[in-house]
Amino acid sequence: MARSYTLQAPPPPSSGIDYPSELNDQQLAAVTSPGGASLVIAGAGSGKTRTLTYRVAWILEQGVPAPSIMLLTFTNKAAREMTERVHTLIPGAADGLWGGTFHSIGNRILRRHAEAVGFRQGFSIMDREDSEDMIASVVAQEGIVSTDKRFPKAGVLSDVFSYSVNTGLPISKVLVEKYRYFIPLAQDIELVQTAYESRKKEANSMDFDDLLAKTLELFLTNPDIATQYQRQFQHILVDEYQDTNRLQSELIDLLAAHHGNVMVVGDDAQSIYSWRGANFENILRFPETHPGAQVFKIETNYRSVPGVLDVANAAILTNENQFPKNLAPVRKAHPIKPALVALPNNNQQAAFVAQRIMELSDEGVPLEQIAVLYRAHYHSMEMQLEFTRRGIPFSITSGLRFFEQAHIKDVAAFLKFTVNPRDETAFKRMIRMLPGIGNKTAETLWQKTSAILDGKTNFADLAGLKVPAKAQKSWDQFIHTLGDLAPAAGPMKPSEMISCVLFAVYEDYMKEKFPNYDARHEDLVTLQEFAGQFETTADFLSQLALLGSLETADAFAGAAETEKVTLSTLHQAKGLEWKIVFLIWLADGMFPSTRSIEDPRALEEERRLFYVGVTRCMDELYLTYPEMRLAAGYDQSFYSPSRFLREVPESLFECWQVNQAPPAFRAPRDQDGDIPF
Repeated sequence: MARSYTLQAPPPPSSGIDYPSELNDQQLAAVTSPGGASLVIAGAGSGKTRTLTYRVAWILEQGVPAPSIMLLTFTNKAAREMTERVHTLIPGAADGLWGGTFHSIGNRILRRHAEAVGFRQGFSIMDREDSEDMIASVVAQEGIVSTDKRFPKAGVLSDVFSYSVNTGLPISKVLVEKYRYFIPLAQDIELVQTAYESRKKEANSMDFDDLLAKTLELFLTNPDIATQYQRQFQHILVDEYQDTNRLQSELIDLLAAHHGNVMVVGDDAQSIYSWRGANFENILRFPETHPGAQVFKIETNYRSVPGVLDVANAAILTNENQFPKNLAPVRKAHPIKPALVALPNNNQQAAFVAQRIMELSDEGVPLEQIAVLYRAHYHSMEMQLEFTRRGIPFSITSGLRFFEQAHIKDVAAFLKFTVNPRDETAFKRMIRMLPGIGNKTAETLWQKTSAILDGKTNFADLAGLKVPAKAQKSWDQFIHTLGDLAPAAGPMKPSEMISCVLFAVYEDYMKEKFPNYDARHEDLVTLQEFAGQFETTADFLSQLALLGSLETADAFAGAAETEKVTLSTLHQAKGLEWKIVFLIWLADGMFPSTRSIEDPRALEEERRLFYVGVTRCMDELYLTYPEMRLAAGYDQSFYSPSRFLREVPESLFECWQVNQAPPAFRAPRDQDGDIPF
């Protein structure tokens, strides 16, 4: 028989929590709501974590035991923060609370019931590297050889399998949606996935996706076990619900099936992760899939000044699929409106941002309170160059520094070896890209290659070298490409060489090797355009080496180690905040991306991404775009401002006019000639 608990009246004031004084009216309504299904739409900077924490405290004070409460989050940090806050509010009362990430909760349940899903007690959890090693072993064991196309590496296969598991899409549809160039290999990829699943059971090992998939399988195939947990958890609370995928949503609904008390908290306007399997429909359709669900909106924003929120509210209005909301500020107006800055070209954009940051630093703004945000990692290249030249310390949350990335170094290796055939490191880096060639074979080939070339560019002479049969076709192409890069008439220009390497060799290699092929391809297009500034490959490579190794501390020698400007993609910036935010490359085709413009659903997600970027800002917001991009060979690409900017009323911006010589811009100033703060 099911045990039910009746919500009691709140305890006397001696509990120490005065909810009406601790929460605003919107938060209080959600925190003290009765049981049942409820959706809390918590706008950016509205105190989402506070609301969830106090909700848990409220439930505990109604007499619900802590072990009967589950709090699901997406990060361990968020889980720790919320449970610690609950312990602080009601010391001792939260002991036994089930709080953690979806994966950690899944692991906890599976540890008790591993045999029910075909595993043994004490199963191992494989990290990403372990998983890829096993997949690679499966491919080798299955003896899969592709004659027409190179077979995807384990890292790509791991992403294909993960997306399939989390979305419920078959491999064939995943390939159509995300990896069209591997569609002809669908049958072999499905074979590898089946063998990989068997191998995991043999090794008594689960990957991270299994911690969700096997938990759901456990409940669906063992109703008695499902009933046990359904009865135990009287209240389920979910953080960042807009980021849940199919698996996570089904798990939540299944666990809440008995008591029906599930509160999900999130912001549909910040749903930006469809590319990794998050299903925007989960939050949008929650009232429909949970009839009678209450919907609460928390719209009071504690983070941003009114001018920033005006831009955010106006920007998201165009989206048709959303819960309408209007962020209302608590803070007073800032003297400077959000700045809209059109720059002549991409280099001028970088120069403006760098100069303005140096001025803000002189005015006392700590560098760690400043962020430069962008749609894609390659958008940061000019910023990294400009910051390095000016000695502005910076950290990158969106990945490695531009010139330190593997694909940049790979392509550079071809250019290096063409210029200097004695470059052993460059040769070995290139040759290890060929199938079947590891360190030992690379060393043998280098010894023979070095003797044949003797520092010359007679690459055709390498055709007779014996290589593993698996690598023969790629080796022939490799030699041919080197010959193209160093024709008898003399080496090509560096931008032309990069184009040649991409077309002849590296495009296919990237598709096989890297899950994020599109992003890396954009990086290399940007590198090619940067190379267009150089007449000789030697000059280009010298600059590449210097920019990859320079420290950026000279101009801020007295700054603490933590004082660095943040460079970040918008996806990585979600959940963070800074006093000063620069949103760059706001031009159609860059942000929104070209691929998303023709797809209404993708365009709405891009608009949500813009909204996320704007709402990271506390005080001063700078929105910039170049009117022109200098490209390889001194070609030029012209841009119009992002449609997201055009959708915001001009009256909400302060348009800054940029001059060609110092001072680099005209900012609004007070009667004494100073920028008001």
